[in-house]
Amino acid sequence: MSGNKTISFHVSGMHCASCASNVQRKLTKTHGVISSNVNYANEQATLVINEHKFNAFLASKAVESLGYQAHIGVEDTTDLAEKERNVEIASLKNRLFLSVFLTIFLLIGSMIPFSPKILMNPWVMFLLATPIQFWVGKNYYKSAWSAFLNKTTNMDTLIVLGTSVAYFFSIIVLIFKNSFESNGIQTHVYFETSATIITLILLGKYFETRAKGQTSLAIKKLIGLQAKVAHLVIGKTVKDVQISKLKVGDILLVKPGEKVPVDGVVFSGTSYLDESMVTGESLPVEKIKGDRVIGSTINKSGSFEMKTEKIGSDTMLANIIQLVKSAQGSRPPIQKLVDVVSSYFVPVVIVLSILTFGIWFFFGPEPKLIRALVSMISVLIIACPCALGLATPTSLMVGIGKGAQIGILIKNAEALETANKITTIIFDKTGTLTKGKPEVQKAEFSDDLALIEKAFNWTLPDNLNFKTYLQSLIMSVETKSHHPLADAVVKYFAKNKGQKFEVKNFKDIPGKGVMGVVDGKDVLVGNRKFLVENGTEPNKKLDQKSQDWQNNGHTVTYISVNNIHLLSLGIADAVKEESRNVIKKLSDIGVKVLMMTGDNAGTAKYIANSIGLSEYIAEVLPDDKEQKVKELRKNGDVVGFIGDGINDAPALAAADVGIAMGLGTDVAIESAGITLLRSDISLVPQAIHLSKLTMQNIKQNLAWAFGYNILLIPVAMGALYPIWGIQLNPMLASAAMAFSSLSVVSNALRLRKIKL
Repeated sequence: MSGNKTISFHVSGMHCASCASNVQRKLTKTHGVISSNVNYANEQATLVINEHKFNAFLASKAVESLGYQAHIGVEDTTDLAEKERNVEIASLKNRLFLSVFLTIFLLIGSMIPFSPKILMNPWVMFLLATPIQFWVGKNYYKSAWSAFLNKTTNMDTLIVLGTSVAYFFSIIVLIFKNSFESNGIQTHVYFETSATIITLILLGKYFETRAKGQTSLAIKKLIGLQAKVAHLVIGKTVKDVQISKLKVGDILLVKPGEKVPVDGVVFSGTSYLDESMVTGESLPVEKIKGDRVIGSTINKSGSFEMKTEKIGSDTMLANIIQLVKSAQGSRPPIQKLVDVVSSYFVPVVIVLSILTFGIWFFFGPEPKLIRALVSMISVLIIACPCALGLATPTSLMVGIGKGAQIGILIKNAEALETANKITTIIFDKTGTLTKGKPEVQKAEFSDDLALIEKAFNWTLPDNLNFKTYLQSLIMSVETKSHHPLADAVVKYFAKNKGQKFEVKNFKDIPGKGVMGVVDGKDVLVGNRKFLVENGTEPNKKLDQKSQDWQNNGHTVTYISVNNIHLLSLGIADAVKEESRNVIKKLSDIGVKVLMMTGDNAGTAKYIANSIGLSEYIAEVLPDDKEQKVKELRKNGDVVGFIGDGINDAPALAAADVGIAMGLGTDVAIESAGITLLRSDISLVPQAIHLSKLTMQNIKQNLAWAFGYNILLIPVAMGALYPIWGIQLNPMLASAAMAFSSLSVVSNALRLRKIKL
């Protein structure tokens, strides 16, 4: 829809999954916001907005009303997020130190019968517990109060309710102890309970925050690749400037060993660049005048000057970083179930805690009030929804980050989730299964070459034999040709280290071939008709082989010297070495593979046979590709389409998962859900494997999070008491809650070490 735009920004201050849900609900109700998604794991909000109606100030105020801060319009918040995390870790460490120190004395006084009497004094316990309750736990109160003002609840609501009940009940016992005892009610203070709960939750939060920082490791690594300074050429002088000060069109000097500052083209000079950070290719790539260079790749040898084309957020690396961030913040379909559960979770827990109190108070054994309070506090504390909220986003962040590190750029979580369900993969031929560039595939000299050499009795240059001399003649003529296939011929013969001769009387006849006099010899290079028209009779054996090659989709070039047909070449788009292996791997995991191409049936059959593919569709138009994808989906297949051209864009968009080659067109990449950065199709099985492992990891996390609450909430309510007489201690409940969140994050981090 016209006027719609997607924006992302960092949200400071969130410290539980419920916080993120509340911010999301608030933003969704903000004027001009069409939809919103707030991710607790990477503290990022992604909004689809109407540009004409959206007001950034109002959106910021909406977030601030909940007690958080929105950094709308700040381009790169990675450093900010890391600084905030470091500040939070330092703060948690300080509060944790005091909390642990005071809690140890509280536990000694309350649990060890022969401890010093001063520590067993309830008023001393009150003095030790109060700083923990209101200084160490102040953030919980702030968050719970903010949620209350906005008529909502969060995890901190449960913590505040649970610890406050224990703390304030203990104060009531201190003040009215005599009244309780005169009415036959046993009393006990629970200062150590509230303090231990806060300490354990704080400890879990500390480890969770540290672990969460590791989930964004991929983003940090990508940002670390960026160059900081460039050498700006001004006339005859060179000045060092910050990357942020560059403009499009600036001329920059790149020295050996340095990073290319931004995207552009070589203006002068030559060099070899290490482009592995983008392409994954370890061998340096030669760059000459006019060649494109990518920012943050490394100049391995000579100095060169470049002209800037893309700067700032327009560079390839900046786009990759933004895509990874957006993907990490997106939501897969499986998250919808979690969102529904989370929205009802806290209110349901509060109701259950009140119900638990009532059951114990009216039907439980003596002391009823004490047992009712203990069980109610345990329910409130153990039912933390954090593990549930972290289950999906942490796995996604690590999985998508892992993909980015190996060259698989996943644009959104839905593509990642769907990739593991693919049943059929369609490959476009050109540029995916093949290299997309013509190469000489077949070369056949006349059987009579020795006789011809004897008959000609030419005087050859000292360093060349007869065969290499002939190739040098052919290469010299083709070097002057503008035909698209001429480069393939030149490259093929250049490998033989021949010699380049001057060409006289050169003629280029469109649609037929080229001719010229080289070292006094008449050389013709073209199609069969061209040779016949110029008085050359095709060699029968060579002609038969040429016809066979043509039937298999090759373009055949006939070559004659002094009106003798000496050589035929079969030229075709070269098959990528890894194509056969990739198809086998996909077949082994039960994925059906077929090829689709606009080429003729002969070419399609030849390519399919050479890579071990049984199914292919030839002579298809772009609309036909899209239609075939829709047809397969209609029949129940989950379809992945792999292509690289503008003509592939409709099919990429129509597929369940579109996979674009990284060196393909911008339109193809924009239409796809996954991009293979180095255009290596061996990444396709890896992408599917990564999807399977990530979804498996998410399901493990969700099973743990749901299972934890389903099993332990009844235990906290007292389900074990009628059978074994066990009533859960609130301190154990808080330890279990902290462990559940930490286990989910730790399980997600396992994805970083997987081998694909």
